[in-house]
Amino acid sequence: MLLQAARLVGLQLSLSLSCCWAFSCHSTESSPDFSLPGDYLLAGLFPIHSDYLEVRSRPMVTLCDRSNSFNSHGYHLFQAMRFSIEEINNSTALLPNVTLGYELYDVCSESASVYAMLRILSVPGTHHIEIQGDTSRYSPTAVAVIGPSSTNHATAAASMLSPFLVPLISYKPSSETLGVKRQYPSFLHTIPSDKYQVEIMVLLLQSFGWVWISLVGSDDEYGQLGVQALENQGTQQGICIAFKGIVPSSARPGDDSMWNMMSRLDWARTTVVVVFSSRQPARVFFESVVLANLTAKVWIASEDWAISTHLSSVPGIWGIGTVLGVAIQQRTVPGLKEFEEAYVRADKGIQGPCPRGSWCSSNQLCRECQAFTAQEMPTFGAFAMSNSYNVYRAVYAVAHGLHQLLGCTSGACSRGQVYPGQLLEQIHKVNFLLHEDVVTFNDNRDPLSSYDIIAWDWSGPKWTFQVIGSSRWSPVRLDINKTKIQWHGKDNQVPTSVCSSNCLEGHAQVIVGVHHCCFECVPCEAGTFLNKSDPHRCQPCGKEEWAPKRSQTCFPRTVVFLAWHEPVSWVLLAANTLLLLVVVGTAGLFAWHLETPVVRSAGGKLCFLMLGSLAVGSCGLYGFLGKPTLIMCLLRQTLFALGLAIFLSCLTIRSFQLVFIFKFSAKLPIFYRAWVQHHGAGLFVVISSTAQLLICLTWLAVWTPLPTREYQRFPQLVMLDCTEAKSLGFVLAFIYNSLLSVSTFACSYLGKDLPENYNEAKCVTFSLLLNFVSWIAFFTTASVYQGKYLPAVTMLAALSCLSGGFSGYFLPKCYVILCRPDLNSTAYFQASIQEYTRRCSST
Repeated sequence: MLLQAARLVGLQLSLSLSCCWAFSCHSTESSPDFSLPGDYLLAGLFPIHSDYLEVRSRPMVTLCDRSNSFNSHGYHLFQAMRFSIEEINNSTALLPNVTLGYELYDVCSESASVYAMLRILSVPGTHHIEIQGDTSRYSPTAVAVIGPSSTNHATAAASMLSPFLVPLISYKPSSETLGVKRQYPSFLHTIPSDKYQVEIMVLLLQSFGWVWISLVGSDDEYGQLGVQALENQGTQQGICIAFKGIVPSSARPGDDSMWNMMSRLDWARTTVVVVFSSRQPARVFFESVVLANLTAKVWIASEDWAISTHLSSVPGIWGIGTVLGVAIQQRTVPGLKEFEEAYVRADKGIQGPCPRGSWCSSNQLCRECQAFTAQEMPTFGAFAMSNSYNVYRAVYAVAHGLHQLLGCTSGACSRGQVYPGQLLEQIHKVNFLLHEDVVTFNDNRDPLSSYDIIAWDWSGPKWTFQVIGSSRWSPVRLDINKTKIQWHGKDNQVPTSVCSSNCLEGHAQVIVGVHHCCFECVPCEAGTFLNKSDPHRCQPCGKEEWAPKRSQTCFPRTVVFLAWHEPVSWVLLAANTLLLLVVVGTAGLFAWHLETPVVRSAGGKLCFLMLGSLAVGSCGLYGFLGKPTLIMCLLRQTLFALGLAIFLSCLTIRSFQLVFIFKFSAKLPIFYRAWVQHHGAGLFVVISSTAQLLICLTWLAVWTPLPTREYQRFPQLVMLDCTEAKSLGFVLAFIYNSLLSVSTFACSYLGKDLPENYNEAKCVTFSLLLNFVSWIAFFTTASVYQGKYLPAVTMLAALSCLSGGFSGYFLPKCYVILCRPDLNSTAYFQASIQEYTRRCSST
């Protein structure tokens, strides 16, 4: 494929060459200024005259020596190559016994550049190009080419030279496309690729927090590719492009296209404008900026115009704001200025027709020549010196590659045939020190050079710039001394360039419109937080975490439960234990006085069942203290509900029997005898208790109470609890005990007029009233409070219920047994019954 491409290119070159020589290519004599004989020739492409666009009716080579088109910048580059080759030829260490020659070309246009390429590729001593089967063995006039200065010219030159593997070392174009090895295998440059320049620009914007910018480029490959790369990388790094524009190549200051661009730029309301442009379009742009009076902005300059006096000399540019830029690190060519001064002193010619032996190029059609006096010599600015050093470095890179190829390390070079492809391979490998500057190329054929960050300075009598920072590689980073910058704003404050101001902590950025830099600030709700990695969305906290409103992080939830060691637990524990001891003590007291009238009237042995049920319910209350476990959750409510049900069943049947004996036994003797014979009281207690037992077993089987971690009550807490209070089984058990309470109250109320020793209505009513009040208070509290001490409230209500039942029924009996033994006699009870009988008979 390469051979076929080479043949096609060669055919095109031959045709071009034929046309060129057929049209006015008359013989001219060589000039020592533009050509120098040597063992090996290097070619140089420099814009000694400015480009000039004109309408042509037929193909022709542009005449570069028009009046008033002299380019002082290209002149310095031209002299830098002459100086470097003379310096190498005078060296005994580099290329000993070998001399380098040169052929220099004035390339003011693409046609001039193509004409120069044809001369370079022609076989020495001829005006034609030989197409061979192996282009790597082709021997053109020059073994390497230095230049040209623009991306468009470099692209054309690289396309023509690459098939023949002629090294093309550029000192100025930095387009990333020229680094594609497959397309341009012989291209190298001594200036870093625009890829690195774009990275530096993005880092510069980020270092000042400028995320809302405008982007302007020139209508050439340099500007268009730079704008595209900046847009891509900037967008990836969170920078928004509010306005993007290209300066047309035909634009003039203040014309319609530029006025339209100025209007759109002003409407974008951006403080920072990045201008990635070649020098001439950039001048047109800033002349239009001055005319439109666009001030108080920060202008970011690309390397091509950052330190160029061509831009700083625009009238009124000093008032546009602050100018920062990216520039190649400033280096000087020692002795170059003196070389140019000596050249001027040696040449005293004047402007006029080209005389024989003048320094006009024999490689271009020359009509007039120009010479300088010491006073008229072009000034040497920092921009010119920086680019001159890149030319100087390029020549030395070729010389060192040739030095290795010719085996000069032994002290003497073996002069022989040098093919461009061989030299190209050696140039890739060079690594040498040039005035404390290491010259080498990486795998992408880019030099390992760094950039300076500069700021324009108008504080003195004339424009200058100062270096405020520099770049570092691997990885790319910036070191900037921000205190050196003189900002255009008040109090020397750093300008801001954002679409929306930063949100307060804990506020998400809700994007408004198409740019992510334009947003509204919305506070994060409780339970969510704003992760710095995603500022546009409030993220929910984990299940075991919580966050207040407007939070930037989540916090671990506090696990809470009613621990044994808390004061409230101690009080409840003491009260429940005291109740249990009193119940046990009462059981012992009743056992000791089992045959006394008081114990027998209280129910006899049934009292032990009642006391046992109270003890069982009391034991279940211990399950409300400590960290909930499965056993605790299964037993605490069920034991209480079952114990209370047995107690209420006994109390109900006891009250019912007293009422029936005193009021209905005589009226219903058959029913009474059947009740006694079939042990109706015991049967009722068994049936009632069994019913509650079945409810509890169903509760445990179907709605099993389990330990649970409650997250809904409090955002910052994890409540350890049991699930029994939320189940239908709990409700059924509670309703059943409530029905028993109502029936007990009803039976006790019917016996309110019984003999005093058997009249338990007041005490039972008191105990049941305390029971109702306790549970009403519990449910009222539970409806408004769901905190850590809810188990304590539940335990207190249950304890009040059990205590009320014990106090209302058993305490009066204990009082009589212990304090009024005179009332615990058969005679007293018989007298009380007789009194009740007389009262009933009298009514």
